[in-house]
Amino acid sequence: MIAPPVPPESRSGQRTVSFVRRHPVIWRTAASLAGGGLLALSFPPRTTWWLAVVAFALLAGAIRGRRARAGFGYGFAFGMAFLMPSLYWLQNFLGEGFGPTPWVALSAALSVFIGLASAGMAVVSTMPGGPVWMAALYVVGEAARGRFPFGGFPWARVGFGQPDGWYLPLASLGGAPLLGFAVVLTGCAITELLVRRRIGPALMVVAPLAVAFATLPFVGTDAQNGTMTVAVVQGNAPEGLGALGSGDEMRRNHIARAEQLARDIEAGRVPKPDVVIMPETFTGLGPNAADDVQLSRMVADLGVPTLIGARQRQADGTDQNVVIAWDPAAGPGQEYAKSKLVPFGEFVPIRPVARIFTPFVDGQSDMRPGVQPPVLTAAGTELGVAICFEVAYDEVLTQAARDGAQVLTVPTNNNWYGRTEMSHQQLAMSRVRAVEHGRAVVVSATTGVSAIVQPDGSVTRQTELYTADTLVATVAKRSTVTLGTRIGAWPEGVMVVGGLAALLWAIGSRVRQRKRRAGDSSRTGNE
Repeated sequence: MIAPPVPPESRSGQRTVSFVRRHPVIWRTAASLAGGGLLALSFPPRTTWWLAVVAFALLAGAIRGRRARAGFGYGFAFGMAFLMPSLYWLQNFLGEGFGPTPWVALSAALSVFIGLASAGMAVVSTMPGGPVWMAALYVVGEAARGRFPFGGFPWARVGFGQPDGWYLPLASLGGAPLLGFAVVLTGCAITELLVRRRIGPALMVVAPLAVAFATLPFVGTDAQNGTMTVAVVQGNAPEGLGALGSGDEMRRNHIARAEQLARDIEAGRVPKPDVVIMPETFTGLGPNAADDVQLSRMVADLGVPTLIGARQRQADGTDQNVVIAWDPAAGPGQEYAKSKLVPFGEFVPIRPVARIFTPFVDGQSDMRPGVQPPVLTAAGTELGVAICFEVAYDEVLTQAARDGAQVLTVPTNNNWYGRTEMSHQQLAMSRVRAVEHGRAVVVSATTGVSAIVQPDGSVTRQTELYTADTLVATVAKRSTVTLGTRIGAWPEGVMVVGGLAALLWAIGSRVRQRKRRAGDSSRTGNE
């Protein structure tokens, strides 16, 4: 009997299937790289948040059923494809003086954490409920790199890429960790559904979104304690490494812009604000802030309490990154000093090695972290403060909201990073924090992006990069304590414990299976 001829299209399909089966490393690597690239594209300033789900579906497809060693390799490739474009702003800042070394080294170091998480994800991937444990282990990796080494680097967490997505209400339940967990779970569950076609994976696909939509009505924006009018001053400054040594110019620009705001208020061109918020470190200050006559005159002309961001020399000769509540009559008052300092920027570990990566070594002393609660009182209102990099750390604004802050502020100095995506990524974090804590967030940047963020994460006003500008807006004062604020790090802790427990169980199961097979082989040999 003669077999019927195979149509050309069937032969093409067979060749494709054959290639996939014969070259698994190639397609798994390609899937990992594509997934990492899609995750990068899911982050602001783009609104393609759903690409993150596709990214983790691809990663899950690459590592499902693989050994830990393979999971690490594919996860590392995924991490590099994600982090190198996401952190390109570091190359924009340091590339002129140091080449690509700082950018590539940081991307690789953070990718190791993703690789280790992926190694564990591969081990638990075929367990019952595998997507849940995979998502939990990814959170373990993010939790670790957000704390170690040198205080960690929690930038580019999955949850921070979701300010425009359907998952965002989940932030009010469990903050950025729960938001990231939901995205990873959905992606991994899609892959599981395609492989197994069972009801369990299908439920895991829809459950996170179902909970998010059920939570949406509880994300409030009402002004429970009235409103306050805030003004943000963005004075502008030079870009990138050109900002080094340009502190006087930055100070002049911001004072000039504040004086213009004072004239606009006096002329009735803008409403008189209750408080003015200046950016992070737009000026330097000596140990006695009250000696700065120019700043005192500026605040007096504004006629309202003003938050002043400064690098302040302390009496013991150390510097602190501070925000001072400056009253037009009484002068400087309460201070908050930044507690989460930037490694290799505001403090320099392992200085001999650091010289390869950063200009902040020779002639620069380490800043001293603050210990004060991140809340200042101005115009009779408690304002939470997270200075720049601190917005990436869960605990800073959580403490502020718990301590009674009714409005949150994020003064920042982004002039180092040029016209990159860094400022948009940071604004995305502020939007997630707004929903997490049910508070309006006011972002005040030296060079942008300054913004007014509502408690539901929406942006009503924002500036352009490298443009002197002023924002005046009314925001709600709120006192509701969300579940995410109340329970703080507990959701992340539960995910970490659950993920690690599942990993240990999977490892134990594999060890027991090997022993059983070895015993069976031994008995067979004896027979």
